[in-house]
Amino acid sequence: MNKPERPSGAAKTAHTAEAQRLFELLNPTVEANRLFLEDVSVTVAGSHRTVAVVIDLPDTETGGVGLDAIGAISRELSDVLDNDPRDDGRPYDLEVSSPGISRPLTEPRHWRRSLGRMVKVNVMAGENVTGRVLEVDGDGVLLLPELEVKKGMKPKQGEPLRIGFDAIRRGTVEVEFSHLDDAELDLEFGPAGAQGEES
Repeated sequence: MNKPERPSGAAKTAHTAEAQRLFELLNPTVEANRLFLEDVSVTVAGSHRTVAVVIDLPDTETGGVGLDAIGAISRELSDVLDNDPRDDGRPYDLEVSSPGISRPLTEPRHWRRSLGRMVKVNVMAGENVTGRVLEVDGDGVLLLPELEVKKGMKPKQGEPLRIGFDAIRRGTVEVEFSHLDDAELDLEFGPAGAQGEES
């Protein structure tokens, strides 16, 4: 299995080296459960440590990590930490969570996990774009833009727009209360799950 993409800003605490070591220690167990280890951070208060672990589903799956899965992986990761040969014996709390909808889309895999969702994209040069993610490949994303309309009018879609990752300043998932029917999207643009492979 390929080594997971380590988030560029992950574990920015005073114990970055320890967080990286624990990331490598815990990752095989996470992968064995068909999950993705997004981040590990370590914070220290006196003699007490808090190990925060963020897990996600693989790129090929939709939805989120359920509470049962989080509970099960928490027990396994706790066993791994209890048997860590390099542990210094200090007490710790283990916190396992999954990324919330407010997580910024900073990695290609974040965009792949957002296929079919409405996102807001801050572009480096040009106007910001709100639209639905249709495709993701190694270079960028294909969006179906949502055009601004007067209040009370049905949303209108523009022409599909491709934006390269190098042109994206920031991306976030938009909370939706109503959106295009999935079948309508599939009919017009093909299944949302279809994507190019990252090189």
